[in-house]
Amino acid sequence: MDIASVAGRPGVEVFIATSIDGFIARPDGTLDWLMQAQAGAPVGEDFGYAAFMARVDALVLGRKSYETVLGVDPWPYAGKPVHVLTRQPALAVPPALHGSVHVSRDGPAALLRRRGAEGVRCVYLDGGELIQACLAEDQVDRMTVTTVPVLIGQGRRLFGPLPGDRRWVLESARHWAGCGFVQATWRRARAA
Repeated sequence: MDIASVAGRPGVEVFIATSIDGFIARPDGTLDWLMQAQAGAPVGEDFGYAAFMARVDALVLGRKSYETVLGVDPWPYAGKPVHVLTRQPALAVPPALHGSVHVSRDGPAALLRRRGAEGVRCVYLDGGELIQACLAEDQVDRMTVTTVPVLIGQGRRLFGPLPGDRRWVLESARHWAGCGFVQATWRRARAA
């Protein structure tokens, strides 16, 4: 189901995996725990990722997530514009990605409004700190969170402090018995 644009910006969605204890990566950013768990998943199972990506018009990544994904070959976001938000003065974009990866120092709300004005309808938001910032600014409309049956004890958290409560409505939930993954999709409850 598509989400509608909100206040002049595209719909913003998160699609992410987390450990039972709420971590999306180890303290150094590695995802070995997730790769090990995915090895036990049914062959060919993508947990709805391809269907999700089919409705995404553009991606907005935090710097750390972008740097992690740079090591993936082939580039996983071919054909989709990628906007990397960073506070760093310079961020390298390999020549092969010029034209498809754009670096911005804007705040999330300003970048999203600009993308909405350009006709972008749905944005995939990725990166722990960026997701937390967007949740704090109430810029996230839907979250698909896949919980992986492992405790890693420490790392980078998905959720952080908020200035107030945020209400969400459960759209769907699914469990994969063979690997123990549990996926819930939540939609932001907004006043009419």
